[in-house]
Amino acid sequence: MARLVVAAIAPGGELDLTAFWERLTKTATQRALWRTLDTAFFGAVAAMVIGAPFAVAIALTDIPGRKILGFLLLLPLMIAPQVTALSWLHLFGPSSTLLGMLGLAPEPGTQNPILGRNGIILLYGVQHAPIVFVTLRAGLSRIPGDLVEAGQASGAAQGRVLMTIVLPLMRPYLLAAAALAFVSGVGNFGIPALLGMPVNYLTLPTLIYRQMASFGPGVLPQMASLSVLIAGLALAGVALQALASRHRAARYAGGKPARFALGRWRVAAAVFAWLVIAAILVLPMLALITTALVPAFGVPLTAETATLANFAEVLTRQASTMRAFRNSVLLSGAAAFLLALGVIPVALVMERFSRGKQRVLQGAIDLPYAVPGIVLAIACILLFLRPLPLIGSLYATAAIILIAYLMRFFTLALKPVTTAVAQIPADLTEAAASAGAGSLRRLITIVVPLVAPAAVAGALLVFMSAFNELTVSALLWSSGNETLGVVLFSLEEAGLGTHAAAVAVASIVMVVAMLVALDRFARRLPAGVLPWR
Repeated sequence: MARLVVAAIAPGGELDLTAFWERLTKTATQRALWRTLDTAFFGAVAAMVIGAPFAVAIALTDIPGRKILGFLLLLPLMIAPQVTALSWLHLFGPSSTLLGMLGLAPEPGTQNPILGRNGIILLYGVQHAPIVFVTLRAGLSRIPGDLVEAGQASGAAQGRVLMTIVLPLMRPYLLAAAALAFVSGVGNFGIPALLGMPVNYLTLPTLIYRQMASFGPGVLPQMASLSVLIAGLALAGVALQALASRHRAARYAGGKPARFALGRWRVAAAVFAWLVIAAILVLPMLALITTALVPAFGVPLTAETATLANFAEVLTRQASTMRAFRNSVLLSGAAAFLLALGVIPVALVMERFSRGKQRVLQGAIDLPYAVPGIVLAIACILLFLRPLPLIGSLYATAAIILIAYLMRFFTLALKPVTTAVAQIPADLTEAAASAGAGSLRRLITIVVPLVAPAAVAGALLVFMSAFNELTVSALLWSSGNETLGVVLFSLEEAGLGTHAAAVAVASIVMVVAMLVALDRFARRLPAGVLPWR
C-alpha cells in the first residue's frame, strides 16, 4: 500500500501533489467517481431492502425453513460477481433461452434492460444482501428476549415492539451493514465490467481496467492515483463500519434470544421469502443453465436441441478454458494450503500480544481484503514489476497471482483459527509444558489437532473465494496463466455466451459442492465460522 501511495504522489521520486490532483480531476475520472459513488450508494440501499427483512425473519421469527433460507440467501456472496452478472444478462436479454421457452423474450435487437446503471444497482443489491444479512443477524441474535417480552406485556403489538425496541438497538449494526455494502460496491469489478462496459458506463475499477488494458504499465502513475482514490473511499467506509461497531457489544448482552411468533402469517411469510429467493437466485441460475444447454444464441431449448456440447467444449476440448480451470484450481489450492499452514503459528503469536498490538496486526492483515481487488492488483504490479534480488521480476507470471491471493485472503484463513485458538484452555499447554514437552511438541500434539478443523474451514473459504476471483487477476494474468474468472469474462466479451454460461455453471457446481461439504463439517468448527449457521 505504501508503494502504491508513493507511485501516486511521487512517481519520479519527488513529491508532486499538483500532478496527482490533475490526474484526479480529469473529466473521465470525475465521471467514473460519480458513477462509483452513485451505484455503490443505491446498491447498498437495495442490499438493505433485501437483506434486512431476511435477517429479521430468520433471526427473530419462527418462519419455516429458516436454515435453508439463510443458506440460499448467502449463495450470491459465494458466487463470483461476474457469474451473477452473466446469469442476469442471460435472463433478461432478447436472446434469453428461458424467456424464449415461455414466449416472454424481448424483441430481437432490443437492448438488454439489465445493462447500465439500474442493472448495476440491482445486482449490487443482490450480491451484497448477504453481507447485510450476516451483519444484522449477528446483532439481532444478541437482543435479549426479556426486552421484547416486556414490550408485549405492556400491550405493544409485535410491529411496535420491532420499531420501538429492536430497531433502536440495531442502529450500530444497521450502519455497519450499510457501510460494508457500500464498500463492496465501490470495489466491485465483475458486475460493472459485464453490465457497464458494453454501454460505456464506467466506474473507477472498470476505468482502471480499460486504461491498463489499452496502455499497459506506462500509465501506472495514473492507475496508482485512481487506486488511491478508490482505496480512500473503501477505507472511509470501513472506518465508518468500525466506528459503528466499536461499542455495540456493550449495549446489551445476556438472556434468552428474542423471538416473535408469526402466527397465521407464518406460511404467508415463508411463501414470500421463497418467492424472493426464486426471483434473485433460482430464475437467474435457470437462465444460465438453459443458455448452457443450447448450441447457439437464439436456438430454442427443446428435447431435440438440448445438448451438453458446450460443457464438453469448455471442459475437454477448449485449451484456454481447460488451462483456466487447472490454473484456478492450482492457484486457489496453493493459496488455501499455504494459508492453512501459516495462520496457525500466526494466531498463536497474536494470542500472546496485548489487545492494542493485536488490533494493529489485525488491521494490517485486513487491509488487502478491505481495499478493492483492483487496488491490490495495481499495488502488486508496482511492487513486482522491477526485478527483485534473487527472484527477478514476477510481473506476467503465475507467482504474482498467487502472492496477491495470499495477501488478499489471509484474513479469511486467520479468522476461524484465531477463534479456535482463543477457545483452547491454557491448562492443556501448561500441563504438557510441566511434563517436559517443548514448544514445537505442544504445537504439534495439542494445538494443531484442536485447531485443524478451523484451519480446514478457513482453507475452504479461501479456495472458494479465490477459485472464481476476477478483480485481482483481471490485471495480473498473462498468456498461459489465465484464471477461470478471466476466461469467463473473455468468452462473454467475444460473443461466446453459451460457452461462458457452461463455464459459469461448472464453477457454481464446484462452489455449491464445497459449501455443502463445509456445512457437513460444521459440527467440528467453532461457533460463528460459517455465516449461515
